[in-house]
Parts: sequence; structure tokens; C-alpha cells
Amino acid sequence: MTKESTDFLYRLLNTPSPTGFESPGQKVWATRNRKFADAVESDAYGNAWATITGKQKGAPTIMIEAHADEIGFMVKYITDEGFLRLDRVGGSDWANARGRRLSIFGDKGEVRGIIGNTAIHIRDISGGEKAPQVHELYVDVGADSKKDVEKLGIRVGHPAVYSDSAEPFGKNRIVGRALDNRIGGFIISEVIRELSAKSKRPSATCVALNAIQEEIGGWGATMATKTLQPDLCLVLDVTHATDTPGIDHSKHGKVVLGGGPSLTHGSANHPLMVERLIEVAKEQEIPIQHEASSRYTGTDTDSIFHMNGGIPSALVSLPLRYMHSIVELADFSDVDKVIKLMAGFIRSVKKGDTFAVEV
Repeated sequence: MTKESTDFLYRLLNTPSPTGFESPGQKVWATRNRKFADAVESDAYGNAWATITGKQKGAPTIMIEAHADEIGFMVKYITDEGFLRLDRVGGSDWANARGRRLSIFGDKGEVRGIIGNTAIHIRDISGGEKAPQVHELYVDVGADSKKDVEKLGIRVGHPAVYSDSAEPFGKNRIVGRALDNRIGGFIISEVIRELSAKSKRPSATCVALNAIQEEIGGWGATMATKTLQPDLCLVLDVTHATDTPGIDHSKHGKVVLGGGPSLTHGSANHPLMVERLIEVAKEQEIPIQHEASSRYTGTDTDSIFHMNGGIPSALVSLPLRYMHSIVELADFSDVDKVIKLMAGFIRSVKKGDTFAVEV
């Protein structure tokens, strides 16, 4: 990656954007894409997309999509003593929340908080110990009363995320919160950057959509797909790397970190789209991993493929360890291969390609 690409990646990852409050990260994403896209646009709820116009009139429009939001918490209640009670935003794992630092985004800007953790010396663990439920967590913001909290500009409904940031890890890896799925937003931006070069312009038009609210139901993808009406769609998200101790492959399949992009078969995934991706991967010598989806993908693919009478769609996944934690871990070799695969697919699509199943 170029230094500009690397700087953009860490700036994007470290810009808090919990579900329903994605604007800060979307501004970072849109600003970068304005450097090379033919157009960058957005809608009322904050979906953002960048377009590269294809060089062949009548060729399909391909949407590549990732989601911009991250999991987090929300202020649910403020006690008279000045402590905050929380609710989850998306699939936040409250089991490892105690003792973590939070960034809370109030009316007067960012406020730091600590999720309380009673010392082990004085906790009652005589009968064993279970992780607290989310409503049992409390946040200390250094206040002594509800009035003190209000002076900080915090009220019920304000969002929060863990304060941890992303950083390089090991030989060629990255660790941090919100890799799910802002690293996807980085990847589709890199695809747009690559396709913008005159010598690499595809025949098809490509629209890169950075969608909101995936973590609570895929609503942003639904909104934007109605607006953009693409002919084809590649959805990019992360998938569980199941190569760490204690994971049963008979239940969860096998995906290896550093093993290349994963393609999903079944449900929303159009077989001809997946077939083309496999062909492109073979031509470009990109290793591919495979996953099964017997009912649903659990990604924005499920929100897109059935729109507008049916949009041939496929899910491309980046292997990720420790999903929905502050130590999500990805391998840059997988990132590079996903970019190469998606760009190769887009360049392979020409006028007349319909991906229609014959019956």
C-alpha cells in the first residue's frame, strides 16, 4: 500500500462511527474518494457512494458494497449518583466489557468513561462467577451526581465506543476495533482508486457504496440499492477466521487468516457470480477459501439481492479473528488479495453479461 493509503486506513478505522451515528467516518471516506472518483454522493441517512464511469456504453453497473458502521453502546439511564447505564448498539459483546475505557459522544464533544470493574478482592465469587448482563454494567465518567453528568453534555441516547485504536501487529497484520467493517470501506475505496486510472478503466460502471446501519439490520444497503439500482453487486464483509484454538470446524467451517478471500455459496449468492469470481481468482492466481450459506449470509447481501426484481449478487469475505472485540485481527496479504479479486471481477464484466440463470 502507498503511504497515502495507509494513512487513510488508520484515519478511517480510528474515527468512531457507531450504528446510527456514522457521519464522522463517512466524511473521512467521502473526502478521500473525491480525489479520484467521477462522483461522490450521499443520501438523507448518510449512505455514501463513489462512482467510476465505465468506458463501454450499455455495459452493466456493478455495485461494490461494504458497511461503515461499528458496534458500540448507548446511554440508557443516568443514576442520581452520576453513573451511566448502557444498552448495546449492534452485537457488542458485553462479556468482556468491564474495565474498558469508553469514548462517549455528547452534546459538548467526546467524554471519556470507564466501564466499572469491582476489584476481584471484594467481588462475591464464592459460587462461581458469570459475566454481567449489559444492564448490570455501569460507566464512571468522574461525576458525583446526575447534574455533574449533565454538565458534561451527556444525556440518555448518546452513543459510545471503546477508546482503543488500530495499530500494526506482527509481520503483516493489523489489530484494533471496528475492522468489522471499516476495513471493508477502505478496500472498496482502494478498488475505486485502482479503477480510476485511465489505463485500468473498466468497461462496466462501478459504484462503491459505503452503507450505514448494517449492524442492526442492513437498512442502509436497502435504502441505497433502491436509489442506485445496480445490475450486479459484490458485497464485502469480514468472516470468522476459525484457525484459533477451541473452534469446532464441523460447526463453523474452516477459514484461515492469511489464506485469501472467502467466497460464500448458497442463499443470496448467485451461482454465476460466484463462478465468475472463481474464474478471475484462477486467472490471477489468487487463493480462495469457501464457505456454505444454507439459509442466509448475515451480511448486507441479504438486504440487496432480492431488490428490484433480483440483483445477481455475491459475498466476498475478508478473514478476521476475534470479531466484535477490541482486538479484531486481519492480515494485509488477505486485504491485497481481496482488492485484486474485486477489481479483476469488475474488469471482467462487459456489455452483454447478464448472469441470468437459464431454465
